Amino acid sequence: MKFTIFQESRIGRRRNNQDRVAYSYSREALLMIVADGMGGHLHGEVAAQIAVQFVAHAFQREARPSLPDPVLFLSRALSNAHHAILDYAFDKALEDAPRTTVVACIIQDSQAYWAHAGDSRLYLLRGGEIAARTKDHSRVQLMMDQGLLDAEGAAKHPSRNRIYSCLGGSHSPQIEFSKRTPLYQGDVIAICSDGVWGPLDDPTMIVGMSRGVVMQSVPRVMDLAEERGGPTCDNLSLIAINWEESYAEDAPGTVSTRTMELGAFTTQMEGFLRTRPAPGTGHEDLSDDEIERAIREINSAIQKYSKE
Repeated sequence: MKFTIFQESRIGRRRNNQDRVAYSYSREALLMIVADGMGGHLHGEVAAQIAVQFVAHAFQREARPSLPDPVLFLSRALSNAHHAILDYAFDKALEDAPRTTVVACIIQDSQAYWAHAGDSRLYLLRGGEIAARTKDHSRVQLMMDQGLLDAEGAAKHPSRNRIYSCLGGSHSPQIEFSKRTPLYQGDVIAICSDGVWGPLDDPTMIVGMSRGVVMQSVPRVMDLAEERGGPTCDNLSLIAINWEESYAEDAPGTVSTRTMELGAFTTQMEGFLRTRPAPGTGHEDLSDDEIERAIREINSAIQKYSKE
């Protein structure tokens, strides 16, 4: 595989960051995942952390160096992550289990497979156009599908953030799977939370993500979304790749997995320590004890559904 990858997560104007974003790759497979947590103090963060961490760990166990069945992997990993979140809520005696959206994408053999629940999105951009995009699991999207609402009305609708599918919560998730999608040199895959796509329309996403390599395009799109989000800007998370299966001169930051050992992995994951706001920003800050306790509880919940 040959690709350039970059990820970033920002707190926006919220008190804490409930988004989580990560990627992991072996010699022959790549995982990218974004989760946007929902819930009260700390719990939304925990749901997103469990989802991202569980799926990443499952990938590292099974992609040796490729996955036998990427769709089956996504189905099992997301379902088990859902149950791990419910176990966490049960152990904490929470009245309502925390919830999180999720988008997870697997690439291997120059083909992409993705699954999602909620309104975090995946975009596949090709030749300056959207070749594929996930459909939000939201009430507003259902109203648009029924012809009751247009895009302009959806952007202002009071229920635009109401979703009907997620990991965690009181209902089983309705996970939607993509078809097997071949990738071509120059393709861009971008996965983001609604804090990124919400303030931007599709043409803006296309232009922003299609110019240059992702190390420049991701911060540029994030800056624009944060500016347009204004004083109510949500958490923002975006991970993207330039797919580069060619033998041309490598761009800065290009990853080539051809020389990786069969059992090796590289993983980048945002966590509690990486997303805490800086002192003096006015945002809520978690204590070290809260963070350490949450990490222990997350690992305990994940361990129940992990098989070595």
